[in-house]
Amino acid sequence: QVTLVESGGGSVQVGGSLRLSCTGSGFASEYNYNTRCMKWFRQAPGKEREEVATIDKTGVTSYLDSVKGRFTISRDSAKTTLYLQMNTLKPEDSATYYCAAASFRFTCASVIEYWGNGTLVNISS
Repeated sequence: QVTLVESGGGSVQVGGSLRLSCTGSGFASEYNYNTRCMKWFRQAPGKEREEVATIDKTGVTSYLDSVKGRFTISRDSAKTTLYLQMNTLKPEDSATYYCAAASFRFTCASVIEYWGNGTLVNISS
């Protein structure tokens, strides 16, 4: 069975940095993982879930407008691990962050097949 496990969350001051990781396991093959669009989402209490960043099977990335220039999504194919480097953090970045894998062989617009359980990020003023 496939699992996605996030790590790296915590509490930091405004302007600080965090690096989140999401390690996948149970994929049928490295190819099965690497042909999926991978995504980071976040959700703060009382707010709608936001798609923060995506990276497709070729390494092309996209970002939520509010995090452009501050966040960087990347993936290590051999380790089946997804990363989110978050710099210049702001209070509005506080949320639970989730990694997710879209359908095998489909685009980043496809349905999410697998979700992690989330890691909490808190930015203090």
